Amino acid sequence: MMNGYFLLVLHTHLPYVNHPNHDLYLEERWYVEAVLESYVPLLMMFDRLQEKKVPFKVTISLSPPLLEMFRNTTLTEKLKKYAEKLVELCEKEIARANTQQERDLAGFYRERFLACLNYLDSLNGNLANGFKKHAEFGNVQLITCNATHGFLPLMRHQPFAVDTQIKVGVETFKRHFGFEPKGIWLAECGYHSGLDETLKKYGVEFFFVDSHAFWYADERPYFDVYRPVMTPSGVFAFARDPESSEQVWSATLGYPGDGRYREFYRDLGFDRDYDYIKPYIDKSGVRVNVGIKYHKVTSRETPLEKKELYNRDEALSAAKEHALDFLNKKISQINSLTDVFNQPPVIVAPFDTELFGHWWFEGPEFLENFFVEASRYRQIKFATPSEVLEKFDSFQIVTPADSSWGNGGYFDTWLNGKNDWIQLHLVEIRDRMKRLAETYFEEKDPLKTRVLNQMLRELLLAESSDWPFIMTTGTNVEYAVNRIKTHVKRFLDLETQLVKDNIDGEFLARLEQEDDVFPWIEFRYYAAFQTRKEG
Repeated sequence: MMNGYFLLVLHTHLPYVNHPNHDLYLEERWYVEAVLESYVPLLMMFDRLQEKKVPFKVTISLSPPLLEMFRNTTLTEKLKKYAEKLVELCEKEIARANTQQERDLAGFYRERFLACLNYLDSLNGNLANGFKKHAEFGNVQLITCNATHGFLPLMRHQPFAVDTQIKVGVETFKRHFGFEPKGIWLAECGYHSGLDETLKKYGVEFFFVDSHAFWYADERPYFDVYRPVMTPSGVFAFARDPESSEQVWSATLGYPGDGRYREFYRDLGFDRDYDYIKPYIDKSGVRVNVGIKYHKVTSRETPLEKKELYNRDEALSAAKEHALDFLNKKISQINSLTDVFNQPPVIVAPFDTELFGHWWFEGPEFLENFFVEASRYRQIKFATPSEVLEKFDSFQIVTPADSSWGNGGYFDTWLNGKNDWIQLHLVEIRDRMKRLAETYFEEKDPLKTRVLNQMLRELLLAESSDWPFIMTTGTNVEYAVNRIKTHVKRFLDLETQLVKDNIDGEFLARLEQEDDVFPWIEFRYYAAFQTRKEG
């Protein structure tokens, strides 16, 4: 007899980075790494499970910036050329290897990169096709995210900004997949009271929150975080299970720290002589990871230079052991919760997709083994949010607490002394965008319309939660600061040209080429919100 539901949720997002007039730009490597190490390996794993007829269910959010990068043919060509260069590097490594173990590892990476290239070709270069395929099979429920992953609670006093983030997120999903998204991943799980009403307006049926949203709700849910609740607007909220997160990704207790797994921080881009590796690192000459790593974790205390060589078979054995351990823990948890509630619990386990493959190289194999092993048991049933909502006849009505994931379950990561200056600029340009949208609402001049549409793109790109997150964590801070300042300046420059009726067509065309998200976007969204409210 089935005792409980398990929802694996993978949140898939990267900030939009596009430099069409450069070779592979330093920050475009975020995308290349995620595709080659996480997205393609996960899709190939889904294919294997489908071929073996192993039942599995995964909920996957695909953020609009990422979908826009999937469709970017220039970025796809850069990705393919880079993968081909890595194949070339692997062949050089095979020739220079001093031991059979290193030669085997170089050969393993060569075959892996070739497989990724072939898989991309099978999808016509657009990964959205791979995700859509599994949605059509019924194994995956695809959901959207707000437009540019903006942190919505900090926009609540400018509801037109929240409205536009949700509207564009839903519309982008529809344009890429051809159907309406039933669910949404709110950037950083950022929720504020009343947000569910905006979600309902755009047809969203469910969203996800951190556990704090339930624990500090207006009324604590009877089933704790183990059953979705209905918000006052009729939209459903699912809360994260903290136990699952700790078991998989705790810095001290999580599986990826096992000594048999591949070491993330030691990479060929830093191990090889500069002249040898130069053709494969950044064009500026800055050393970067190339994704070829020959060493294993060994132990947390072992210095990088003393890490032992990676053994793929040992690592795959560890992935199988940990998958079985995780499954047993989930079954035990389900049994305990069933005893407490006398109802089947719903365990929601959300993770960043890049954990599986990029940060934890064997993560896709861990998931594959988890699904294979679970197919032998009846106590656990994999499900999607829509399927869960169909299983129960009644739900508790709750107003979730304002919350997010991150430090303390609140907003600290996105608003602190390191990044609070951002908000002054965002609030100002939102107000300016709204005034201009209302002033030029009936504008017929196509050039002025293009300027206004591009201004909205610059504003949305500036709103990405990635930039304050980077400033808080202290990684790539200079780049994050520059992105904010760049988008704000571009917005202001376009505004000046518009108001003075002195538009620089070449400047506008360059911005349209580089910041080319949402080519269909309408600046009137900002004015239309006010029109709806007054009507």
